[in-house]
Amino acid sequence: MLDAHPSSPSTTPSTEAPPIVTFEGVTKRYPGIIANDSIDMEFRAGEVHVLLGENGAGKSTLVSMLSGLQQPDDGRILIDGVEKPISSPAEALDIGISTVFQHSMLVPSLTLVENATLGRKWWQRPDRSGTAKAMQDAAKRIGVTLDPMAVTGDLSLGERQQAEITRALMRGARFLILDEATAMLTPNDAARLGELMRRLAAEGMAVVFITHKLNEAVAYGDRISVLRLGKKVGGLSPEDLKSLDAQEATNQVVRLMFGTRDTTASADQKPDMSTVDRGAKPSLEVLALYADAARVPLSNLEFKVWPGEILGIAGIDGNGQKQLAAALAGQAPISDGRIVLDGAYIDRLSIGQRRAKGLRYVTDDRLGEGTVGGFPMSINLLLKEIGRMPYWRGGLEQPEAIRENARQKVKDFDIRTPSIDTPVGKLSGGNIQKVLLARELSGSARVVIFEKPTYGLDLANISATQMRIRETAQNGAAVILISTELDELLSLSHRIAVMDQGGIAGIVENTEDARHKIGELMSGVEK
Repeated sequence: MLDAHPSSPSTTPSTEAPPIVTFEGVTKRYPGIIANDSIDMEFRAGEVHVLLGENGAGKSTLVSMLSGLQQPDDGRILIDGVEKPISSPAEALDIGISTVFQHSMLVPSLTLVENATLGRKWWQRPDRSGTAKAMQDAAKRIGVTLDPMAVTGDLSLGERQQAEITRALMRGARFLILDEATAMLTPNDAARLGELMRRLAAEGMAVVFITHKLNEAVAYGDRISVLRLGKKVGGLSPEDLKSLDAQEATNQVVRLMFGTRDTTASADQKPDMSTVDRGAKPSLEVLALYADAARVPLSNLEFKVWPGEILGIAGIDGNGQKQLAAALAGQAPISDGRIVLDGAYIDRLSIGQRRAKGLRYVTDDRLGEGTVGGFPMSINLLLKEIGRMPYWRGGLEQPEAIRENARQKVKDFDIRTPSIDTPVGKLSGGNIQKVLLARELSGSARVVIFEKPTYGLDLANISATQMRIRETAQNGAAVILISTELDELLSLSHRIAVMDQGGIAGIVENTEDARHKIGELMSGVEK
């Protein structure tokens, strides 16, 4: 666990500092649900205020109101002690509130520097060279390297998140909201961002940090507020965090978030190595695979995955993991090599043809790639079956068949939604992930690719998703698990391959010394 409040740099928050934003009895309702229920909360200058809670607890709605995307139905918002609704994102920026959302808000077809110039007044001529330099300077502050001229859509999700953090820093905001900002960063980069949050607080900025990683909350937070089912159920004050050690603080937060529920039952399980028969025919073979991907070309990838096996893919984000998933799923072309599924070549087949043969892909980009946010949940469950029987006949929808499919999957996968007609974009991140799992794991899945499947989820949904991954392998499918969380890979995988610059640095059996060997491969010690 990270040390609480790292000593370099650090700050002692001033509890006397005036709040920049105050919520008084703030309530926000949606059809069939109360997202925020009479919230009282203060966000003070000079503090890192951490918001914790399960998916669906109301954190995203609260952030939407701070960002001007939503307005409360009841209650008051005060800015510097004066009632002033945050009526639009532009007004939030004028107030000095800048937000980095969990899902990327960058325009994929534009370069990073072009994204950074968006929002200027129409008469202001963009200074691309000046903006590019400012972007590089801001990125340097948080220890990341960005190419301002890179096309955003060519970047991995982690790289896009880093770019959004950089853009927020460029605005010089006095109130910075970081929504799952460390979820896609390497441990070292996450630690550097934590140190940056401490520096920004020391300079008098109010920082709101949303994370599911409790060690980060305790390490970097001056104040912690916990939401559950739309209500603020408690938290830890600066005095609490000073008096408690990291483990005691974490235990208190877990009790507030989950009560007596056991959310760690599956965390300590290890894969049963005896269940994989490598003398049998592999489910998937990748042979000398090359792909001329724009950002990270794939080079001479070779591996096999057997029925019931989970092959983990480790590595610092941005080393070709996304490109590998796209190549296997048929979403990106390969330039050489072969992909073999159950003894048959599939590398020249379409996405739909590969899916029909049992290849499934659970993307990490849940809203941008995995679902259509404005479509009902019931349709998103069938996005890859549109036009096919029994849900369509002669090109016409069969509404009752579509609705019955949705009702059954809601039950089987415990999808929490006001209605099967609710647009999927209005669901929490955990429930959007359940929609993806329900769609991809139903039917005859033979090989399933999971790309960062627990990214941005709370502890309960992480546990549930990991259980689904185990069950998928136990049911005889071969699993490829791409994750930047090494503990997750060690908990679930039979073997772990390490990707580096588009190639495989090595494949490690998940034995007692696996962590050490993976560390050597990731650091370049062992080649």
